[in-house]
Amino acid sequence: MTALTQLYPQPLWQWFEQICAIPHPSKHEHALSQYIQQWAKAQGLAVVEDKVGNLIIRKPATPGMENCKIVVLQAHIDMVPQKNADKVHNFETDPIEAYVDGDWVKARGTTLGSDNGIGMSSALAVLGSKDIKHGPLEVLLTIDEEAGMTGAFGLEAGYLEADILINTDSEQEGEIYMGCAGGVDAQISVPMSWQAPEQSNASFSMTMSGLKGGHSGVNIHLGRGNANKLLARFLFKYSDELAIELVSFTGGSLRNAIPREANMTFMLPSENVAALKQAIDTFQALVREELAIADPGMLLTLAEIAMPAKVMGEEAQNTLIDLLHASPNGVIRMSDEVEGVTETSLNIGVISTEDESVEILCLIRSLIDSGREEVAGMLTALANLSGASIDLSGAYPGWKPDTSSPVMAIVRETYNDIYKKDPTIMVIHAGLECGLFKEPYPHMDMVSIGPTIRYPHSPDEMVNITTVGQYWELLLAVLERIPAKDA
Repeated sequence: MTALTQLYPQPLWQWFEQICAIPHPSKHEHALSQYIQQWAKAQGLAVVEDKVGNLIIRKPATPGMENCKIVVLQAHIDMVPQKNADKVHNFETDPIEAYVDGDWVKARGTTLGSDNGIGMSSALAVLGSKDIKHGPLEVLLTIDEEAGMTGAFGLEAGYLEADILINTDSEQEGEIYMGCAGGVDAQISVPMSWQAPEQSNASFSMTMSGLKGGHSGVNIHLGRGNANKLLARFLFKYSDELAIELVSFTGGSLRNAIPREANMTFMLPSENVAALKQAIDTFQALVREELAIADPGMLLTLAEIAMPAKVMGEEAQNTLIDLLHASPNGVIRMSDEVEGVTETSLNIGVISTEDESVEILCLIRSLIDSGREEVAGMLTALANLSGASIDLSGAYPGWKPDTSSPVMAIVRETYNDIYKKDPTIMVIHAGLECGLFKEPYPHMDMVSIGPTIRYPHSPDEMVNITTVGQYWELLLAVLERIPAKDA
């Protein structure tokens, strides 16, 4: 990956290459955290690990800037582990294979981890610099952001001294983020009963693949196919006609990633196999036509399997199919206040078949608490009607926009001075940690910036090289313009 270290700015890309070399999926960040701590101590920097595993690293001001307000640069250590079905990769042991493709850095068959590895690299590069001008500096690296925001939830008052927080987890150059969506996890458990196959004597596995997937916040408005919903739609349309008896239904791998793949195993009478294959062709053509612009690559593949010993009970199967087909998914409402931004959404993220139930894990996002609560109510009503149970957990607040934010004004003016144009002030439909930081640090002034990252949370993830340089220049110029504490 030596080509990465030749990119501008070199200190940032050198760090990113090192981060790619050390596995750090959510809940497995320890090795990277230890590496960063050892490096920081070798640099003579003060390092604290809090109760949940977040890192706080401090660097004194450069000469002449000691009286500036304290700034904390914030990123999360973990990355989303997603790979293509044909890619052999263990995220807990294998490095990310990053490479340069024109003006983009990509990964071979997996997520890249530019979300939030680029932001983390920029913060560490500033810590390691000898010539960047800045006031007193803190760097906060949180754990487990992608799988539950454990680090942000666990951050307590008293660890940070900063007046200003610059979050580095945004994904569009030229946009300054001053607010984000909150969210809550919803897990629906559909009780399952089993029976011996009735008249079925043909057994198959059917896999849906080829969809783009992506970030369930950033990409939800693009209308991409959700593999779980599409497979449920197939079953709703054809299960009775073909006398399908389900054995299992699985799909997706993360609640915050739009599912790219789903699978079901099932039995049916052998005389219906020809009709099944015709139904697959018809359904595939239909979906490809519907998603011709947003997501045209859906593929259904069929494979024979050994005959299973049991299938789902008829009533349990029908309940599962009806519930999945009836569940809302995708954009629920667009914002009236912020043009072009999703206000409320739902992602039917992960489905797994257990002995006693089928588990459906969803992520609800909303810029407003009432929107989040309304979708949670929809799912609760569906669960009640279906005889299923629902558990709502991990709720986190949104980050309420502050149009009078002093640091936002500094970033906006600095951007205009550098690039001779105004940036776009935005609210993002994703779960930045800023809303949670406001709990222990209510008076901290916050803003979020970053380079252009495309298709995060999917193996198509890529980061634009030119915008990384622009983001770096903006960050350094902002640090130099931080006012004095009494200003």
